Amino acid sequence: MAQRGLEQRLQDALGELRSTGTYKHFQHLTAATGPTATVEGHGEVLVLCSNNYLGLAAHPHVVAEGTEALARYGAGAASVRFICGTLDVHRTLEARLAAWVGAEAALTYTSCWNANVGLLPALLGDGDVLLSDELNHASIIDACRLVRGAQRLVYGHSDMGDLEAQLAAHASARTRLVITDGVFSMEGDLADLPHIVALAERYDAVVVVDDSHGLGVLGATGRGTAEHFGLHGRIDITTGTLGKSLGGSAGGFVAASRAVVDYLAQRSRPQLFSNSLPPAVAGAALGALDVLEREPERVARLQQNAAAMRSGLADLGYHPLPGAAAIVPIIVGATADAIDWSRRLFDAGVFVVGFGYPVVPEGAARLRIQVSAEHTPAHLARALAAFAALRQGVAT
Repeated sequence: MAQRGLEQRLQDALGELRSTGTYKHFQHLTAATGPTATVEGHGEVLVLCSNNYLGLAAHPHVVAEGTEALARYGAGAASVRFICGTLDVHRTLEARLAAWVGAEAALTYTSCWNANVGLLPALLGDGDVLLSDELNHASIIDACRLVRGAQRLVYGHSDMGDLEAQLAAHASARTRLVITDGVFSMEGDLADLPHIVALAERYDAVVVVDDSHGLGVLGATGRGTAEHFGLHGRIDITTGTLGKSLGGSAGGFVAASRAVVDYLAQRSRPQLFSNSLPPAVAGAALGALDVLEREPERVARLQQNAAAMRSGLADLGYHPLPGAAAIVPIIVGATADAIDWSRRLFDAGVFVVGFGYPVVPEGAARLRIQVSAEHTPAHLARALAAFAALRQGVAT
């Protein structure tokens, strides 16, 4: 009876999603994702929804390095790190990642979600205070929920006055830790890292930055939000993903002091109880770092494309949220409208996803446009033409 009751409840909920126009449909791609992709039953589309910011997902060197690692090590290590799951390719990748973000050491995980939920509960406990930006990524929110003993607080989005007041109010805590996204994934705006770092130094707090959408995107050499603000090497702990600018595969990491990384290797539960990062993923990420170091112009091209998209949308009468990142959101309002706009664009050959509740608050549904270094001026013109037609169609 209980099982039948659960099934009925789920069917009712799914029916409501369909009736309100908020049900999410998966598109099936039949080839590698680049500036364009081939979608089953639809054909070629211009991709403006991918995290493949530098266009490295199908880059020949990235694929070759991943393939070589697959041939050398096999499909997986078939073990956790502390048993027999540590391969020399992990050590090499972690050293490269640490140097990239300006840290002493790094530790890889199977995703940045795992890195975040493995980090906070391991470091914090009784007598500590955790301060999290209210618009942080869901993985940070879940990581905060897993922390036991520590006081868990939220400060207003990029509200430095609120953050300072809370730091001052908890000056006697054993550890004060501030965690923020570098680039907020739904807003496309940047954390106020200069102010956060200054407050952390004033109140003896630890700063953690999840820079998943900033690494490879911001800074002159793609070293992320910290480099963008002239703070490279001054962030206490950085978490990031291998699944976006570094080839879009999978995996994540924590980069910090040797003491933090060593302690996580001993106490971080996702590290202790999950198989190590697949070697093909590690090899591909190393290949992506090779390309990024050889071709920093990819970062400049990405930044130019993001600026051109924002400018072009504004010229059409849209109001994209401001920012320096490669995420360009347009607030629509109702979730059903965002999904409808997304469908209209897809029918016109432009793949943009509409986001609504519960990913964003009710009434703040949006289209999230993501550009790539591989988009050409012709691609951007094609996209803007589709947005011009969309604006005319919605108005009528």
